[in-house]
Amino acid sequence: MKSENGKKRIAILGGGPSGLFMYKRLIESGNVDFEVDIFERKSTLGSGMPYSTEGANDEHITNVSDNETPGLVTSIAEWILTIPKDILDRFQIDPDKFNEYKVLPRLLFGYYLADQFSLLQQSGAEAGILTRVHYQSNVIDVSYNEKDKEVWVETATDKINFDYAVICTGHNWPVRYEGKVKGYYDAPYPPSKLLLKLNHPVAIKGSSLTAIDAIRTLARENGSFKKDENGNTSFCLHDESPDFKIVMHSRSGMLPAVRFHLEDSHLNNDSLLTEEEIEFHRKNNDGFLSLDFVFQKDFKEIIRKKDVDFYNRIKDLSLEDFVLEMMELRERLDPFQLLKAEYVQAEKSIKRQESVYWKEMLAVLSFAMNHPAKYLSAEDMQRLQKVLMPLISIVIAFVPQKSCIELLALHAAGVLDIIPVSADSTVEPQHNGGIVYNFLSDDNKTQSVYYQTFVDCVGQPHLSYSDFPFKSLLQQKAISPAKLKFKSGEEGHLAFMEGNLPVEKDSNGSYFLGVSGIAINDNFQIIDHYGAYNEKLYIMAVPYIGGYNPDYSGLDFCEAASLRILKSMFEV
Repeated sequence: MKSENGKKRIAILGGGPSGLFMYKRLIESGNVDFEVDIFERKSTLGSGMPYSTEGANDEHITNVSDNETPGLVTSIAEWILTIPKDILDRFQIDPDKFNEYKVLPRLLFGYYLADQFSLLQQSGAEAGILTRVHYQSNVIDVSYNEKDKEVWVETATDKINFDYAVICTGHNWPVRYEGKVKGYYDAPYPPSKLLLKLNHPVAIKGSSLTAIDAIRTLARENGSFKKDENGNTSFCLHDESPDFKIVMHSRSGMLPAVRFHLEDSHLNNDSLLTEEEIEFHRKNNDGFLSLDFVFQKDFKEIIRKKDVDFYNRIKDLSLEDFVLEMMELRERLDPFQLLKAEYVQAEKSIKRQESVYWKEMLAVLSFAMNHPAKYLSAEDMQRLQKVLMPLISIVIAFVPQKSCIELLALHAAGVLDIIPVSADSTVEPQHNGGIVYNFLSDDNKTQSVYYQTFVDCVGQPHLSYSDFPFKSLLQQKAISPAKLKFKSGEEGHLAFMEGNLPVEKDSNGSYFLGVSGIAINDNFQIIDHYGAYNEKLYIMAVPYIGGYNPDYSGLDFCEAASLRILKSMFEV
């Protein structure tokens, strides 16, 4: 249904950061021949889960600074000058000392995003663009009318049709045992649920930024951080929590790397492969994008121009050998010793505004590879997930300095440890509460340790096709499971016969590996069971497209994806 004035009607499902960048693209497009409806389940726009109380307390901080934030209406440095003093005091911000290289508390950053949304709404109104915001409006279903080419959006109170819809529903942590097993938490969000006074060890699964969020919250409830006259931070347990301890269980047994100065703050590089170069390569490689080709062109060759010594060290290494070499040092050193050393290195990097170039280029490689990953062969996707992504997830986590200081203080106080666990470790919920963690120790002995409290902190899971929330699209076969073709028929057949992976064989005898989420095209349009893309329905909800977009880099992803959607929608 067109609006009464004949304008296109566009629905944005979700008013968090993805919805914000999509709305920004529309408002700044120069096109005014449309109206926008935004459906947001909360009462505010902009902050989404990560930057609201659903994802943060006052102590949680972003890992990106003003200069690393994709442009909105005003910069954070400009916006800081407009904030009331009581809010600045609450978050201990001195506007006279603030600069574009500083990170913000996440809740304060959420206020910034909300204000940017308001400014964009004002700009839209001034341009004559009608925006309807449906607050506290949870979308319960979406369907597609093939005959009339309409998208129907259903809430508890309404069912409305649109010309286009962009699914921006954000993060989703499925609940499995939380609420059923005492002391079991499927995720550390909202962090208010971890305001627990405990007097026993707590098991944390994972060592990511998600785990650090949980650690900082739990520590504050059971002790306090203090600074001495030299500025050194220490931690002391409360009298009522003498036996409180946090034990991280990490597959690698490693902590993520520390935030440093980025030479290109928006994960870009003029030397990256262009879409035309990728297309040419695929035409000469049976339609596949080679992981080795991307690693050579978007990592090694760019490093050669910036860091000759490092390039000479790695130029002849395969992808696997490169990862082994980079991991070797991390595996050899105690993770907290390494964290301390990297903290010193990162401080110098920020002070001198000099990048740790190989780490920066690894972040650039990850971001550059994310979008065309759908053209990898099944074999290369497995290499990406098993070999390269574990290194990337550690190196480009960009842990903020303040978080590092607190982790080191907790470890020095004997309150925080990390245990390496193998991929086949298991967590067994117990009927009477808590869990048993089963894993192999360093000397290959089976360990089964009981914990009264457990928090799963592995981060946003890649959700499956069957987890897709809008069931009408599933029933209509308007979406399809994401899958990647095996380049080698022999490899595909072997994987099919072994039965350890979700591999299927089609009528032509080709083998395909099932990956998480749903299939989409380059413009983030959903693809149906017959292989056709939907001109009207787009998706930026990262948990459901993780198979084709294995690494999504926060706001940079929102900025890049929204531009592609806009160009497709308006064919500009």
